[in-house]
Amino acid sequence: MSENRYYRLLLNPFHLLSLGFGSGLAPKAPGTFGTAAAIPLCWLLQQAGLSVYGIVTVVACIAGIWLCGYTARAMGEDDHPAIVWDEIAGFMIAMFAVPFTWYNLLIAFVLFRFFDVVKPGPIGWCDRNLHGGFGIMADDLIAGLASALLLHGGYSVINLLG
Repeated sequence: MSENRYYRLLLNPFHLLSLGFGSGLAPKAPGTFGTAAAIPLCWLLQQAGLSVYGIVTVVACIAGIWLCGYTARAMGEDDHPAIVWDEIAGFMIAMFAVPFTWYNLLIAFVLFRFFDVVKPGPIGWCDRNLHGGFGIMADDLIAGLASALLLHGGYSVINLLG
């Protein structure tokens, strides 16, 4: 499939989501652009409250397995870099129950991108060994969880010391 043809995928609402509303089609660092595309969504969901944020995040993670698999089949690749719904869902996890401030956003963004790029431990194992929609999603969901645990752990330490 030629690069120009990928833009045609945006006409399909499922591919539009998988491609991060087009952010995944960035010529360089599509995962970073996909993560950035999650920021307005995280802000909007935080305005709706923690339970709505949690429900939408769970739905995004579960639906992402099908969405990413569907788009991967259409693109003819197991995990094409333009598929960034996994980054969006992973970053939603990273920002779960974290106050939406510029410094929390920056810390979550850096942590999430670090885990997504470096892929330490189980993140790398998932990336290498799991396939299809589940494989596309799993490493980023764990990266989001690791980021959230570090953010919340950091806040716990600060609260204990302060």
